[in-house]
Amino acid sequence: MIDYRGKQYVCLLDLGFEVIRGKWKSVIICHLGDGPKRFMELQRIICGVSQKVLNEQLRELEEEGIIHKKIYPEVPPRVEYCLTEKGRELYPALKLIEDWSIKHYREYEKDSEEHR
Repeated sequence: MIDYRGKQYVCLLDLGFEVIRGKWKSVIICHLGDGPKRFMELQRIICGVSQKVLNEQLRELEEEGIIHKKIYPEVPPRVEYCLTEKGRELYPALKLIEDWSIKHYREYEKDSEEHR
């Protein structure tokens, strides 16, 4: 067993998945892989996430060192989120999963668009 931040994990893979666990974390990382984004920009491109949940997910990713929150000293303050080196190392693995999903589940994309 692996102890990390007061929780136990079966193996390092289990711990790795904990970092991206949740509906939105991997989606956030993939969008930040395209470059820095502001909070409202992220909320617009990630359809269905509430402000509260997005804020929580961003805070957790920041605590893990996956993303960096940059606050510009302007009025009103401008805040941008970007991937850290640790996040940039994770990004290709998530892109591989996305590519795999596109290859094997593309036909479901049409079904979900028809039901909107």
